[in-house]
Amino acid sequence: MKKFLLLFLGLGLFAVSCSDKDDEVVVTGPEIPDSSELIVQDFMWKSMNLWYFWQDDVDNLSDNKFANTQEGLNNYLTFLNSEANPTDFLENKILFDADRFTYFSDDYKELTQSFEGISQSNGLEFGLGIISGTENIFGYVRYIIPNSNAANTTITRGDFFTGVDGQTLNLSNYVDLLFGDNSTYTLNMADYSNNTLTSTTEEITLTKETNFVENPVFLTKVITKSDKKIGYVVYNGFTANFDEELNSAFGDLKAQGITDLVLDLRYNPGGSVNSSIALSSMIYNTDTSKLFSKTIYNPKITQAYVDAGYDLNNYFTNSTSNGSAINTLNLNKVYIIALYSSASASELVINGLAPYIDVIHVGDTTRGKNEFSTTLVDDPDFNYTYRDTREGNINSNNSWAIQAIIGKSSNADNFSDYTSGLIPDIVLEEKVGDLGILGDENEPLLARALQEITGVSSKRDFSQGKPIQEISNSKMFTPLKDNMYVTDLKNIK
Repeated sequence: MKKFLLLFLGLGLFAVSCSDKDDEVVVTGPEIPDSSELIVQDFMWKSMNLWYFWQDDVDNLSDNKFANTQEGLNNYLTFLNSEANPTDFLENKILFDADRFTYFSDDYKELTQSFEGISQSNGLEFGLGIISGTENIFGYVRYIIPNSNAANTTITRGDFFTGVDGQTLNLSNYVDLLFGDNSTYTLNMADYSNNTLTSTTEEITLTKETNFVENPVFLTKVITKSDKKIGYVVYNGFTANFDEELNSAFGDLKAQGITDLVLDLRYNPGGSVNSSIALSSMIYNTDTSKLFSKTIYNPKITQAYVDAGYDLNNYFTNSTSNGSAINTLNLNKVYIIALYSSASASELVINGLAPYIDVIHVGDTTRGKNEFSTTLVDDPDFNYTYRDTREGNINSNNSWAIQAIIGKSSNADNFSDYTSGLIPDIVLEEKVGDLGILGDENEPLLARALQEITGVSSKRDFSQGKPIQEISNSKMFTPLKDNMYVTDLKNIK
């Protein structure tokens, strides 16, 4: 079968020709020796020139930037050499000013493993805030990952800490102390009372485990209130490797005959687009003719896909990536708990479902990420896109990867304007000192959703407490961060 890869799209320096093997289109220039100190910058420019969503807006990525002459090649090499550090080259020479989410790694294996839920972790997931009137930082525990190092200690959701290894956390040191190379650290704990954090003598030592795997399907239960059977799912990451576990959880909810669903995405920063489509299909419908989202690429990629007859839309699905039938609840309304830390694929679910069912958003304004990315690696014969089956084809002298923004999404109603976040229908922030227990009917955000479902007013006062002004959280220091990614980009055949 003939294959015509997207590499022919790179203009300017790139001459293309057909190889003898399978009539595949390949790049014939310019040649940068593998021993060159510029191979990383060369990969960055070529891959971003092809895929970057804002390629047309960045002068340095213009197809006409470098002429297809010896002088043009010399100018290209001078340009690559303008920043010796690849990080500085990408940030200063290539990235679009308005790009908030493209990032990179000098280890593509670590990056891609994070998409499978694999990382170095002690199992403690926490948020960080600033102590009022100071530059000091406090941490609060969001949840503990089961079967982790932290799960074997006394630390629990709602606990506070203000120091690490005897040093008070502040804006200058918290990154190194909490997210540095140290695999083991000791948290200096604190108590919260009367709107004041007070350090205590309690210490908890935690050790990060290599190749630790987090199952994002954190909690599933059924709550019976009045005449309602309410399913509750805490889902903390769109990790494709756990789509079967998610589908099984929805199968259990369906078997128990739930009438309503509360989906808790408050700590879910995003992940796989395919997983978001699968989850939305579990909630609403498996009609594969119904449009879930539309994708927009840069003009080169868009034109190539259109010319090849590819559909740029995503549709609801009736099966997981492994071929299992989707367990769908066929709901006409869903209650979704989401906060500022809910991003990308979480927002895609909310926005993708909105044209079809009533989505009641409980919580706070979300992150505001409607762009999606893919992993770019130094594999020019496969359009610089990563596939685990092609790791042997990646330049062995270049382990760098770019998690590049390559497009943005809109829903079936063409709505995509939520870069400032999705605004909740019911505003309720998490409060310092009143986080509650996830899954407990008295936990504030769940309690408010249950009140909306049953129509029975809660006895608790949701206005009490001080809202948490979070500056960051532990998930933002993982390779995955708040990413929404695609892994099945089409080639031109």
